[in-house]
Amino acid sequence: MSHNPAPHASVIDGHSVDAAITSRMSARAFLPQAVEREVIEHILGVASRAPSGTNTQPWKVYVLQGESRDALVQKVCAAHDALRADPSLASEYREAYDYYPEKWVSPYIDRRRENGWSLYGLLGITKGDKDKMHAQHQRNFRFFDAPVGLMFTIDQVMGRGSLVDYGMFLQTIMIAARGQGLHTCPQAAWNGFARIILPHIGAGDQEMLVCGMALGHADPGDKVNSFHTPREPVASFTHWVR
Repeated sequence: MSHNPAPHASVIDGHSVDAAITSRMSARAFLPQAVEREVIEHILGVASRAPSGTNTQPWKVYVLQGESRDALVQKVCAAHDALRADPSLASEYREAYDYYPEKWVSPYIDRRRENGWSLYGLLGITKGDKDKMHAQHQRNFRFFDAPVGLMFTIDQVMGRGSLVDYGMFLQTIMIAARGQGLHTCPQAAWNGFARIILPHIGAGDQEMLVCGMALGHADPGDKVNSFHTPREPVASFTHWVR
């Protein structure tokens, strides 16, 4: 299918556009049902229309399925277990950029805590249950059982503004996936294990890991997918300048 721009095309069903956006969620349990390469290519082709400053298109995408996916899962899960056993290894697994702030303040820390404990509460994980917390965190490194794992990199020469461009590209992938009846889970959890991931996917020396993403058919029978995060009302973050 062609993805050439059609700036004068009409959006016939605006409700479907809204539904694709509002039904997007971070799925944390997937079915083993395969996703055809043609579908993945279609999603990425649609997402390629995401905007970027001066049309730099700074994204690079690596698709993992089958053996390549499973091998990466095994490597990173082993490293995750080793890090838990020996916290001093943390110096070997550092993120290339600060995804989260060094110091949390309200209201962001409050939202973060609400998100974490709401999810753990749903899963029956109580405060201090380190074994279950570790196991749940490691679900990230299994792509939540999704058959498709995506890794996103950027050339280190690019500026911070390109990460803004990248966010728009990632969001467009997630919305395009909804158009195909699929779900996703964007994952910054992988970032600390870039030294394992980048060689595995064949990334160049000047590439930086931006994040990973799980892609597939969400498991409707798993209670974790009933977890939907709240959103602030428009009035709380909008300022009408007069």
